[in-house]
Amino acid sequence: MGSVELIDVSKTFMLRVDGAQQTVRALENLSFSVSDGEIVALIGPSGCGKTTALRIAMGLDAASGGKVAVDGVTVIGCGHDRGMVFQHAELLPWLTALENVMFGLEMKGMRGAQLRETAQRYLALVGLQDSGNRRPYQLSGGMQQRVGIARALAIDPKVLLMDEPFGALDAQTRETMQAELIDIHARTGKTILFVTHDLDEAVLLADRVVVMQHGAVQEIMNVPLPRPRGDLEALRGSAAFTETRYRLWRAINATDH
Repeated sequence: MGSVELIDVSKTFMLRVDGAQQTVRALENLSFSVSDGEIVALIGPSGCGKTTALRIAMGLDAASGGKVAVDGVTVIGCGHDRGMVFQHAELLPWLTALENVMFGLEMKGMRGAQLRETAQRYLALVGLQDSGNRRPYQLSGGMQQRVGIARALAIDPKVLLMDEPFGALDAQTRETMQAELIDIHARTGKTILFVTHDLDEAVLLADRVVVMQHGAVQEIMNVPLPRPRGDLEALRGSAAFTETRYRLWRAINATDH
């Protein structure tokens, strides 16, 4: 199982402006859920609280109010039931690709032959079985991100959290990584919650899209594209894709007024 639920999550912090303290409300009673095996996208204008919500779900930041639960268990700090993929891969530069994946497993307590075998299996899952001995500087941006995904998946989390995981990539590599993620989801069935600014990406990947504005839910939209989603080119040209993207664009545009 791998459901995640945000229940009335609020987040405030103090900001000094012109020598005076101001209270900033990043999230206000944010509530939505992600079912086991579902992919949900968070989208909305910059500053609406998407990344803050994701960091609280991961346990990297604490909520000021409300709670996050994974399979009904309240989240308190980071845990191995959640894996995080950042916009930049955040790999340790002195370690090889294989060692970066092994690092996460070591932190979970895995040792011995199982450690290397598991890391190799997840590198193969992201298509990097022949690149395990390369260090990050010897990998392209897309390959580095694949290592980051392998590292997050290797600990076998219930929920995979992704903060604009393909935002720093060029358009062609981004499309390749989108297809990779769809394939990984089909093979693993992982629950995925990801942040994106890309409307096409949200529609192509997600089962539902949560539109945020001012730290709250503006709208939750179902994506009527069937799974498996193998042929992304055909999906992009489908009426369902075009109509859903337009509805999402209207929802995003409405948040600006």
